[in-house]
Amino acid sequence: MTLEEASAYFGIGQNKLRELTNSDSCPYVIWCGNKRLIKRKLFLEYLEKMYSI
Repeated sequence: MTLEEASAYFGIGQNKLRELTNSDSCPYVIWCGNKRLIKRKLFLEYLEKMYSI
């Protein structure tokens, strides 16, 4: 998912998604050049474990 799609799907702002995915070792992000793609299933699992973001 792109940041725009993930923002609409999860109800999280694009700036917050950028902040969460800035790390190079982020397990739920695929970098395609400069484009950030979020792995939906892994990100959903991450969100279920978090108390707050």
